[in-house]
Amino acid sequence: MDIQIYDHTDQEPAENLSLIQNVLNFAGDYLKLASNTEMSVTLMHNDEIQQINKTYRQVDRATDVISFAIEDDADEDPIILDEELAEEIAPNIGDLMVSVDKVKEQAEYLGHSYQRELGFLCVHGFLHLNGYDHMKPEDQKIMFPLQKEILNAYGLKK
Repeated sequence: MDIQIYDHTDQEPAENLSLIQNVLNFAGDYLKLASNTEMSVTLMHNDEIQQINKTYRQVDRATDVISFAIEDDADEDPIILDEELAEEIAPNIGDLMVSVDKVKEQAEYLGHSYQRELGFLCVHGFLHLNGYDHMKPEDQKIMFPLQKEILNAYGLKK
């Protein structure tokens, strides 16, 4: 996958940036996504993610991760491309915003490593970008075991 990582904190160690890259590539392979799939991850502090949460979700508080999926609009006329051109265009699944402050808070609260929480939030948001949700119990029964499977297979066990 082509994963762009933006560190708005300018403080995240290189090994954590590598972890994000590696765990998301692993998750992409696990879901059998095209190897040229694109996405981005932006690391930020609580104040920045709170503004995004307020603007786009009308919730005026910091959150741990926000996913902005790029979805086809069913109301729009589809763009028809020949097969060869369609294969050349990389699918972009969207953008993740992650609060490093929440990663630290939640890791301490849950009693596991910062890296485990960072990986968890990235995989959780990644699954949202791929259409998974947990708002209904029947959706939770699909998404939560899948994220645990991916994290365990990668080696980020609780």
